[in-house]
Amino acid sequence: MKIGTAGANSTFLAQGLALKAVFEKAGVPGPVEILQSPSASIENAQRIGAGELDFGFMAANWIGRALRGEKPFASPIGLRMAAPMNLGPMYFIVRADSNVKTVADLRGKRVAVGPATSGTAQHALSIFGALGFSFDDVTPEWLDFPAGGEAVGRGEIDAQLQCPVPNPVMSALDAKYDYRVLPYAPGDLEKVMAENTIYRRANMRQGALRALGEDRAQPGVTNVLVCHQRQSAASVESVVRAVVGGADELARLNPLFTGMADLWAPLKRQGARVLEFGGVPLHEGARAGYRAAGLLA
Repeated sequence: MKIGTAGANSTFLAQGLALKAVFEKAGVPGPVEILQSPSASIENAQRIGAGELDFGFMAANWIGRALRGEKPFASPIGLRMAAPMNLGPMYFIVRADSNVKTVADLRGKRVAVGPATSGTAQHALSIFGALGFSFDDVTPEWLDFPAGGEAVGRGEIDAQLQCPVPNPVMSALDAKYDYRVLPYAPGDLEKVMAENTIYRRANMRQGALRALGEDRAQPGVTNVLVCHQRQSAASVESVVRAVVGGADELARLNPLFTGMADLWAPLKRQGARVLEFGGVPLHEGARAGYRAAGLLA
């Protein structure tokens, strides 16, 4: 079984390694091989479509585009949902002494939004768009998480979009520099959520970073494990059973998995659609796995 993650030191890679340990302990048919995909979500979808991967990590905002063949995907890819992995808050950081008070104040500022083709850049564009401005109204800096955070810390740029918590890169930066996590002006978070229905409200807890002096609500993107529609039902069911049964062990191995059960809990009340992000159906094997766990009728 080949599982695509992301590049070195990425959160997807760290999560993938935890999955491997739990899958092997649960007896998921293997061997389980964790592969790096530097372009993460987009590359994983493409490699799944090409038959190079059995499963892959993706941010939920990309999977519907892949299914429909929308840019940056050249043609439709028959993706199916397997399991949610975590809800990652997306948040802008500034220096503690910055005069930028809210996300809306980033208009006219220099903002690190990730590499130009990254999911981070797409999220920044979506958030800004909901607030009535675009990359034309800021100076986007195409820097990755470590480089962008360093540039903010040194005062070379004004802000950076980071994700998620916990995040080893951000934790290291937070220990080195004095930052603040920007709040949204009254009503603005609601605008972002209304314009981007793929997002979920994520509460960042006080103390998760030195930069967080209080609980702070932010838009969150659900990261998911997907496969192709041709993947065998037995294989997908074994994966879902291992994820559900190993939730506590996954959280022990990697804090990103903490609270994962909250992501599938609505299945009992609302049915499969709560996990069908972007219109991507649950694989039939995933449905069987959730039924076996008593989570889906």
